[in-house]
Amino acid sequence: GDVNSLCQLEGDSYVCSVKWTTDGSYLAIGTCDGDVQIWDAESQSRIRTMTGHQARVGVMSWERHMLSSGCRDGSIWNHDVRIANHKTAELIAHSGEVCGLTWRSDGALLASGGNDNLVNIWDARSAVPKFTKTQHTAAVKALAWSPWQLNLLASGGGSHDRHVHFWNTTTTARLDSIDTGSQVTSIQWSNEYRELVTSHGFPHNHLALWSYPSLAKIVDIPAHDTRVLHTAISPDGQTVATAASDESLNQAKRLKMACWQLQPLLLAQAQAY
Repeated sequence: GDVNSLCQLEGDSYVCSVKWTTDGSYLAIGTCDGDVQIWDAESQSRIRTMTGHQARVGVMSWERHMLSSGCRDGSIWNHDVRIANHKTAELIAHSGEVCGLTWRSDGALLASGGNDNLVNIWDARSAVPKFTKTQHTAAVKALAWSPWQLNLLASGGGSHDRHVHFWNTTTTARLDSIDTGSQVTSIQWSNEYRELVTSHGFPHNHLALWSYPSLAKIVDIPAHDTRVLHTAISPDGQTVATAASDESLNQAKRLKMACWQLQPLLLAQAQAY
């Protein structure tokens, strides 16, 4: 397919985060200046810029017309993108940069992770955390709600933690944990099978496929030479795209992307059941 340039930020500004709406009609862009831009994908035009954050916006999550943005200063803002005075709430509970943020599919709960090693769960009706989890010992970037069990959340810790914890957000109990042996950078649940994919940084820079709730490892997949920064799963749930930072010989930084077909692995596991 074709590759089109959507925008070019001015001066020394750069993009820190991007997030599509569920239907793929609009793209939110978070910048190093603390701005959040909304772009129309079809017309390739910027609809609006929402200002106010005092530092970079490194993570965002949509819930219908509401966009939540996490900032380096530890704050989370909820924006109603339909109205001029877009800021509807400011959530303060992290003392470090917010590096993980995701709404539950029903819009009732928001999960956030920070460089302060905390996981906060927020009720959509409140600006105070419903509860806070302190078991991680490194930054929490990886957060994912289960698509087939509404109250199940997985969270993954950084290089000094390397664990994935599973939480029942109704009872607040920790259900189980995995010591993955590597920095956890993202988590993707399968829509079809009771399985999840984790991506990793130091020391192995790989993907791992796990069965749930047994937490038996199905396979390790070598991925990149450096830390896997981001993953995205295809709508049919059979392909995971990964992006990693890499450095060429001239020291120019670039992103390497790869796609991994999970279908043969998933089918083999299904047959084993």
